Amino acid sequence: MDYNHDVASELTQQNIAKLLDELPDGVEVVAAAKTRTPEEVLEVIQAGIKIIGENYVKEAKEVYELVGKRAKWHFIGTFQKHNVRRNVLEIFDMIESVDSLEIAREIDRKCAQIDKIMPILIEVNSGRESQKSGLLPEDVEQLVREISGLKNIKVMGLMTMGPRFGNPEDSRPYFVETRRIFDKIKELKLPNVEMRYLSMGMTNSYKIALEEGANIIRIGTKIFGARD
Repeated sequence: MDYNHDVASELTQQNIAKLLDELPDGVEVVAAAKTRTPEEVLEVIQAGIKIIGENYVKEAKEVYELVGKRAKWHFIGTFQKHNVRRNVLEIFDMIESVDSLEIAREIDRKCAQIDKIMPILIEVNSGRESQKSGLLPEDVEQLVREISGLKNIKVMGLMTMGPRFGNPEDSRPYFVETRRIFDKIKELKLPNVEMRYLSMGMTNSYKIALEEGANIIRIGTKIFGARD
């Protein structure tokens, strides 16, 4: 192992130890592994990370071949209909980015074939950004009601992105809005809906997200370092 890798590895371990140490109890960290190598992913798992978040199915498969069930796997990118295959659904422990009844039905149908109940989060486009996926806040409750009738998926909460860059404080209104929707749906006590997880905040904004009730945060740069 070369010197540069040793330095990077030590830095990664320090980053993860510091991050995990400062988090409140009950908060789960998803390591956002987009563009990271299987070796890098294995390294962060060995340093204490328990959940890997993947944006792309192809990358997830490549990393999964090396890592397997040493960690849990969340899909955090845009989940498209052609991705909904049985061998893909077998990898993931949660899909955080469901934003349509069509996708939900397809996941439900394929999960029935492999006798699996897939935990999902509904993605909320709380910032109403045209370039981002996710449901507008006013459409979330209706989709959750429709999905609650499906047998092989279970709604476990909500996910929102918030702006990736800029002043972290600018993210707060989006997190407040998503938490409001989360609490409202929780009170409905719908069948097959267990509002347990609020996935909000990334490296730039996770501290604000925690203040507003997030219990899953998706961290990339702070864990892995800057991308090449």
